[in-house]
Amino acid sequence: MTTGKRVEKAMVRTTQENSPQKLPKESVMTSRFGEIEVDGERTITMTSPFLGFPESNRFVLLPHSPSSPFMWLQSLDNPKLAFVVIQPGIINPEYNPAMNSQVREELMISGDDKLEFLIILTIPKDQPKDMTANLLGPVVINAKKRLAKQVLLDPAKYDPCWPVISGN
Repeated sequence: MTTGKRVEKAMVRTTQENSPQKLPKESVMTSRFGEIEVDGERTITMTSPFLGFPESNRFVLLPHSPSSPFMWLQSLDNPKLAFVVIQPGIINPEYNPAMNSQVREELMISGDDKLEFLIILTIPKDQPKDMTANLLGPVVINAKKRLAKQVLLDPAKYDPCWPVISGN
């Protein structure tokens, strides 16, 4: 099982265990994937929108392909908006930033709740070897409550354009 599928299955399982009522399915016509049907339990709600995308608060995580570590964070509010993301441990095993109490409170994190991190990638057209990862602004997810927020970390410690493929 790929890492992306493990993250999504863990998030779905955690949500189902803590949600007695079934949320409705929703169909969305996206620009990249055509029409997709999303179970309400898979919807990730941003507690504050991404900078520059104030209309997009609801997202779903979609696998890029069965064997790929890449995923798509697809907006359900703006069918043209999707971010290529990856779990940070795949590209930088030491990446594990601490989250302050304000972020933990906003995401309704309790003591034993596990935080998930997703890193947004930039892949230049026709130059995939030059892709970079935004380690400065990860998406932090409370998998149990399906709440997320993009946070800004310390720029002295984290690079917004970290080269994914070494040797560039």
